[in-house]
Amino acid sequence: MRSITGRNEWLSHSIAVAAAILVAGLQVLISPPFGASPAWAGYELPPGERITNLPHIPRAMPQKEAYEVYDPVIGRNFDIKNFWLRADLRVRPEFRNGVCFGLGAPAAGSCTTQAGARANAPAAANGGGQTKAANDFYVQQWVRLGIGYDLSPDVNFYFELIDSAVWGGNGNQNNAGNAGDPLNHNCGNQTTTVGTAGGTFQTSGNCRLGVRAAYVLVRNLAGVPGLSMKAGRQYLIFGNHSLFGHFDWANTGYSHDGIMFSYSTKTFESYLGWFRNSEQDLLQGAPVGSGGPNVTGGVTGRPDGGADVDMFVFYNQLKNIPGILFEPYYVLYINQNASGAAGGGPGNAKQGNQIRHMFGQRTELRKGNWDAILETAFQFGRMGDPSGGATVNPQDRNLTINAYGIRSWLGYTFYQSKWKPRIAVNLDYASGDNNSNCNSGAAIGAANPIGACRTANTFENFFPTNHIHMGYADVQAWKNMVAPQANLQFRPSERDHFEIWYMNMNLQSSKDCWYRAGQGCYVFSRSDNTKTHVGDEIDFSWTRMFADGKVAFQATYSHIWSGGYMTANMPGSPGDQSWGFVQLWMNF
Repeated sequence: MRSITGRNEWLSHSIAVAAAILVAGLQVLISPPFGASPAWAGYELPPGERITNLPHIPRAMPQKEAYEVYDPVIGRNFDIKNFWLRADLRVRPEFRNGVCFGLGAPAAGSCTTQAGARANAPAAANGGGQTKAANDFYVQQWVRLGIGYDLSPDVNFYFELIDSAVWGGNGNQNNAGNAGDPLNHNCGNQTTTVGTAGGTFQTSGNCRLGVRAAYVLVRNLAGVPGLSMKAGRQYLIFGNHSLFGHFDWANTGYSHDGIMFSYSTKTFESYLGWFRNSEQDLLQGAPVGSGGPNVTGGVTGRPDGGADVDMFVFYNQLKNIPGILFEPYYVLYINQNASGAAGGGPGNAKQGNQIRHMFGQRTELRKGNWDAILETAFQFGRMGDPSGGATVNPQDRNLTINAYGIRSWLGYTFYQSKWKPRIAVNLDYASGDNNSNCNSGAAIGAANPIGACRTANTFENFFPTNHIHMGYADVQAWKNMVAPQANLQFRPSERDHFEIWYMNMNLQSSKDCWYRAGQGCYVFSRSDNTKTHVGDEIDFSWTRMFADGKVAFQATYSHIWSGGYMTANMPGSPGDQSWGFVQLWMNF
């Protein structure tokens, strides 16, 4: 009996102590400086004392605002004077006639098929012969809202939402009037059947609201003048957008998740960044992090769950030569997805199972009336061969990367003239691969013994703004191409800008794809193809500025004449293509 009584007394004391600790903890969480007001006036500390053993996760962050018990309060650190907004809106009607130069509509962005090209019997994208030319017209719109707050002169918070939409894109073709955009203001209500090797599945319509940027910028990091850090989702823009740009021409644009350090002086700037382009074993917003159920690797089959995609960028700018900028850089791209995961074999954008190194430089001169740009980049590394099928270890990288690109501009501006005309000539060059047709998946690999392919020499265009470099019609990427160009610009008034642009399009390798601006194969070349002249493009563009440059109206028309390459690699008699748009763009 005494033993039982003792245990009860011990239990009673334990409960009392636990209750006191719980009350103390709750008091800490809701009492100043951590909360709104004391809940238990009887719980006090000696004058000048405070509890230091705070719960680790809820209160381990500096300046963390209270989790309100009932009535939310404005953050103690908020000052309306440090709050700012930026926004822009763009509406763009766009048309394209002869999307595939006389064939039907493209399939997965391509106008011919891989299998047809390999068999030297090009077929239309829809699998048949010559069909009625595909024409298209649509309207794209975006609205972007940026929210910024300067916590201090050296610490900035920025968050940018983007609403990207296609007019009517939420519509249901079977009931366009009642189940489409008039009732559905967020996500599309259509379902799309997607075929895969394992069968088919349905995906719902895409949501239109997204996050374009979300980062914290810390200047003079650790008290070092000129040293900064930007952590979070951010733009990555270098040089003149040849390899890394915001791609604002698109209706979404590029942004990257990662961290970037920069160090700037009067004579040079250096940037060092790590970006994770793809995380394969955790879902977006996974609540439990590495304890997630699919950390074993999922569809990639890698037991460590490490089938991720990482990119490291080291970019520099030297400014100590008057009138000249010299920008050397290095990029390391590591894609640990299985070979062929990106589809289509080596040469397509961001192919899986590769390690790619890139060394390059960009030199820009502006002296007097002259301007010139010369950019050269060399890429090397190893890549997996998807043509081997299941008989090849998916982690083998048996192809050698040896690729290069050159971009050059030479311009002269007549500043003394009232219209400020500028004439310029340009040559863009990027390597292709003579064996790209054998790297086309398991079915092709069966006809080509393992090891038949040794190279993957198509230049990787990374994340550029191609629209401003190789014709406005967006039918050419900086991949497997040779394109001399000529450009004329003039300004008849302070508000008007006219541009005329000519480009002669050719392939560097007749056996590799013709890649369009989106970097995918526009046309798969036949394995016996010898033709390289794709065609000729001419562009006419007019821009009118309003409201002190805050509003712009732009109209552009492009025409492409088909060349001998199209005749040799596309069925029938390929025709020409016309493309154009008008757009209204407002920003503040």
